[in-house]
Amino acid sequence: MSGGEPLRIEGLGKQYGSVRAVHEVSVQIEAGEFVSLLGPSGSGKTTTLMMMAGFETPTTGQIFIGARQVTGLPVHRRGIGVVFQNYALFPHLSVFENVAFALKMRGVSGSELRAGVAEALNLVQLSGFEGRMPHELSGGQQQRVALARALVFRPGVVLMDEPLGALDKQLREHMQLELKHLQKSLGTTVVFVTHDQGEALTMSDRIVVMNEGKVEQIGTPEEIYETPRTRFVASFIGESNFLDAHLIGSADDGPLLDVAGLQVRATWQGFERQTGPVTLMIRPEKIIPLAAGVRADNEFDGVVQEAVYCGNTVKYRVRLRAAAPVLLTVAAPRLASSPQLRIDEHVKIGWDARDGRLISDEARSASQDVIDEHKAESALLSVTTAANRMAILAS
Repeated sequence: MSGGEPLRIEGLGKQYGSVRAVHEVSVQIEAGEFVSLLGPSGSGKTTTLMMMAGFETPTTGQIFIGARQVTGLPVHRRGIGVVFQNYALFPHLSVFENVAFALKMRGVSGSELRAGVAEALNLVQLSGFEGRMPHELSGGQQQRVALARALVFRPGVVLMDEPLGALDKQLREHMQLELKHLQKSLGTTVVFVTHDQGEALTMSDRIVVMNEGKVEQIGTPEEIYETPRTRFVASFIGESNFLDAHLIGSADDGPLLDVAGLQVRATWQGFERQTGPVTLMIRPEKIIPLAAGVRADNEFDGVVQEAVYCGNTVKYRVRLRAAAPVLLTVAAPRLASSPQLRIDEHVKIGWDARDGRLISDEARSASQDVIDEHKAESALLSVTTAANRMAILAS
């Protein structure tokens, strides 16, 4: 039904008076790629998406869809589909009429219109719902109608602003897989805004991590999770242990570190060799309690301070025997064969040198002008009016 177009933004920026919401963002998105803009509230991800859609005018930079430079084009001439977080369905129109709206605005009628709507509803598994009104649908069904409406005119690019945010956890996870499967089958290019790390990891071909209006890192889900370039990325994506360390040498072509008097081996992967103080990151699931006779590159004695049951895992806080306090979070799988540790129990823990990552600890200026969450919401509310939504649906 559709085919994707490449999308490119170059040096995109947005200024609200003296407040800088987005600063010099450049991303190349390939045709048929699913790319998520991920970051906390106020990071600039939604403002970036709204500039792509045409609801916001960039202060600087350019936007290209395919070979077309669309930066100055109005919303209805960009040929893109948009799915909003609240779906923006017309409450007085049936499912059929909601999906047919964009086709009618293009002059499509008769059998061609009916066939287009039927195909779009079939794609989202809502055949037979044509006569229902939005208030008669569940949240998941309303989301599918909004998706069908965005796809019915076969756009090369679909922009989605947290479209699953209003769904409960179980339905949201189900819709993540359905949406990803549909996108792959159609080959549509999708730009997806989310603040949910798990959602981005599950659905994306690549993730653009944003913070304070800038891009922190672009990469595949595996690259973002396994080799974060900055402390922000490492802390925002998943859970991490951060240890203040000092480089004292090398071992087996990897760095040898001093952490509170303990010698720790790590890897240079994703980090330029240097001397002096660094930050070592270890994911909790990479650290394991060591049974008798089991060895690891890094082995340390400690005492269990806390144990928290988390369903399929148990999280332990372990204090290492070191010259200064060192507390590590250990995520151990909850298996019948796994030993269950108790508070105040002495334990030996360890991890592979390749699982310890050195990361950049560059701090951003505290004086940098960054748009906060409330300013972002106010600015977007002023432009994302009912008229604007109608324009994008008819685009």
